[in-house]
Amino acid sequence: MGPVGLVLAAAMLWGTTGTAQHFAPAQLSPYWVGGLRMAMAALFFLGLTLMLDRGRPASPPRWGRLLFCGLCMAVYNLSFFAGVRASGVALGTALAIGSGPIWAGLMQAVVQKRMPGAQWWLGTCTGVSGGIVMALAATDRQQLPWAGMALCLLAGLSYAAYALVNQALVVQGRVARVNAWVFGCSALMSLPLAAWLGGPLQAGVGGWAVVVYLGMVATGLAYLLFSVGLRGMSAATGVALSKAEPITAFMLSLLVVGERPAWWSVLGLLGVIGGLWLVVRAERSSQQRSCLA
Repeated sequence: MGPVGLVLAAAMLWGTTGTAQHFAPAQLSPYWVGGLRMAMAALFFLGLTLMLDRGRPASPPRWGRLLFCGLCMAVYNLSFFAGVRASGVALGTALAIGSGPIWAGLMQAVVQKRMPGAQWWLGTCTGVSGGIVMALAATDRQQLPWAGMALCLLAGLSYAAYALVNQALVVQGRVARVNAWVFGCSALMSLPLAAWLGGPLQAGVGGWAVVVYLGMVATGLAYLLFSVGLRGMSAATGVALSKAEPITAFMLSLLVVGERPAWWSVLGLLGVIGGLWLVVRAERSSQQRSCLA
């Protein structure tokens, strides 16, 4: 599939998250969903590590970076679910996912001294603008929920920081082993907070089915594809390509949930697709220049 295809496939799996949560029981706290999602993803990568890395010498863990990535994922999950609850699914998701590429581009420029090119920024801003249009078409709020919006921006920042640091880890180490440590650390941080903020766990059979899917497929398999794809591109581009997530979420909301968004949300969808096309072109041009160099 190539790096771009792997990251786009991961984003499509992330796009099923909202639809899956739609079928979760109402008494299941979103904080528990976030914490259990991390635990299931950790079990996924642990099983993968036992199957693929058996007998292979293990490199010494880079504890500082692993703990940082785990913390970023924990903060991302909790701030994302809390922000979405306060600001609404459409606006919250657009802010969290839309701000991620901008945070990643700025951090890459500061930390790695690699400023993305003009075409990358044009594609990113076009995609983010399209996502905001889609969000505004799906919400009828008269007053902006500033606290929820701030939490969603924090989620985008945490996700971008995770991608930037995780890229260095998966380039130097085994993908399954690295992610087993990252999501294991994230689960250990998230579950106590979920118990504190979400109260007693009330899942039921339907709730556990949703949690298993979110953890194993929409998180475990998705981040496996994302991590492998990061080996062949910049972290900023990987985060920018995650803008394919709202495309999947939009289509599933029509076909599965039965939502009927405003007609001008289609314009936002076209903006997201156009932005992705520009980002992919920018990444391919960057790879061609690297090969020539």
